[in-house]
Amino acid sequence: MTERIPLPDLSTDKDFGGDAFAPIYATTVTVDGGTASHGRASGRARSGDGALDLDLRMPAELGGDGEGTNPEQLFAAGIAACLHGALSLVARQAALDPAVISVAATVAFGRDPEDGGYLLHVDLQVKWPGIDLAVAAPLVEKADSLCPYTKMALRGTPTRIRLAA
Repeated sequence: MTERIPLPDLSTDKDFGGDAFAPIYATTVTVDGGTASHGRASGRARSGDGALDLDLRMPAELGGDGEGTNPEQLFAAGIAACLHGALSLVARQAALDPAVISVAATVAFGRDPEDGGYLLHVDLQVKWPGIDLAVAAPLVEKADSLCPYTKMALRGTPTRIRLAA
């Protein structure tokens, strides 16, 4: 039998102070190598702590070999995991069991009609078997307001690009 991981304190209250962003956690992933010269990621992605180490490849649908993951899959995993975590938190706060909740993220890559560049579209589908939609809807809305990935997708996120020496 697997022992349950102790849950963190439940907190969605405004238990912070100040007017500026206050980082709680940061990570760095570096992508290097690869042979792509077509604007799509290839190479290897590695996190600073070594927990993430994987090959990036262009999907077969775009002419690649599909023998690795791609940025859209990584983003889909991140946004689904983040919303799932936020929804699990608010479900526990409402004394509901989050074990049956699932979140599927579909990330579509395509052309941006405004500038000819590229754009992502995200579709999130929450499945919560056995719960009344009238009960689930406000909890999903609250989870959406807590999830930094959905905030980023809707509002953008502060981004800085620097050229290192």
